[in-house]
Amino acid sequence: MAALEKILHVEDDADIREIAKIALEMIGGFDVHQCASGHDAIAVAEDYAPDLILLDVMMPVIGGEDTLRELRKISALDGVPAVFMTAKAHQKEKQALLDQGAKAVIVKPFDPTTLADEIRAIWDGQEA
Repeated sequence: MAALEKILHVEDDADIREIAKIALEMIGGFDVHQCASGHDAIAVAEDYAPDLILLDVMMPVIGGEDTLRELRKISALDGVPAVFMTAKAHQKEKQALLDQGAKAVIVKPFDPTTLADEIRAIWDGQEA
């Protein structure tokens, strides 16, 4: 498997976007493109060509699940691993997201100091 370098992060909360950007770029060394909505992500994803998509579940207008369904319709993104981030930590909700094709689910609030390592572990298949 190729190295994980580019992450498309989709999150409507500006504070969470900023914390994740610091965690993933400054601590993790990733190239991160952030979008504040599912529509923005759909518009830029193919050109950005991410290695991994990190999606908030609950967003206004188009949520993370619907965003992922739309991104999967773009042939160049069909096989790109997706990871959901959610405050809904119940196993039932997590399993439903995995059943929709997510590689993993990260529970909010996340630890910014370990987020990049958690993403790497997911990428390497050490965590599901």
